[in-house]
Amino acid sequence: MDDHIESPTGDVKLTRRDLLIAGAVSATVAAVPAVAGGQAQPADTRSDARTDTPTPPVTTEVALTVNGQQRQLKVDTRTTLLDALREHLHLTGTKKGCDQGQCGACTVIVDGRRINSCLTLAVMHQGAQVTTIEGLGTPAKLHPMQAAFVKHDGYQCGYCTPGQICSAVSVLDEIRRGLPSHVTDDLARAPQLTEAEIRERMSGNICRCGAYSNIVDAIVEVAGRKA
Repeated sequence: MDDHIESPTGDVKLTRRDLLIAGAVSATVAAVPAVAGGQAQPADTRSDARTDTPTPPVTTEVALTVNGQQRQLKVDTRTTLLDALREHLHLTGTKKGCDQGQCGACTVIVDGRRINSCLTLAVMHQGAQVTTIEGLGTPAKLHPMQAAFVKHDGYQCGYCTPGQICSAVSVLDEIRRGLPSHVTDDLARAPQLTEAEIRERMSGNICRCGAYSNIVDAIVEVAGRKA
C-alpha cells in the first residue's frame, strides 16, 4: 500500500505519519492561548484583592440605663452586650467565661430577666434597664445575696460569683412571681422554694470549684428560710 500523499500541484509529497504529526501540533497551538488565559485570571483576582479598601464597621448609637445611670454608647453593631459592658463602660464585674452561653459567668439582669450577656447584641437592648453585679450593692453596703454568699462561703476562686449572684437574685424573683421551672410538679400552683427548684434554676451557672451546696445555702437564707 502506498503511504504517500501528493499535493494537487504534484510538488509536495507527504506521508500519512507527517500529516498526523502536523495535525497534532496545530491542535496544541490552538489550545495554548485558552489555557494561558485561564491561568491568568486568578493572578488578576489577587491583584484586585490587594487593592481593595477594608470596609469600615457599621456603628450605631445605643442608649441603656445601666445600674440606674443613663449611658449612651456608639458601638459596632456586632458588639455583644457583654463586651459593651466590659470594654465600653469598663464594668468588669461581669465576667467573660466560655463566651458561648454555657457557663453563666456573664449573667446580668435586663428588664427584670436574667440573660447571658455574651449571647445578645447591645443594639438589641435599646432603652433597656441593665443591672450588673456593680449595681446590686457596694463593698460598704452589700446586697443581701452578696452578704449571704460571703457568709456561706458560696465562692472559691470567685470568677463565676458575679453571674451566680445576679442569677440567684432573679431566681428568687421568678419563684415569687410564680414562674414554673422544669421540675415544678404542679403547674396549677405557685412553685415552692425547694432545693430542687433552686438547683434546677441555677443549673445554667457553672461553678468549676464546686461550691454548689454553699450557694444553695446562701440563696435559701436570702429567701427567708433557715439555711
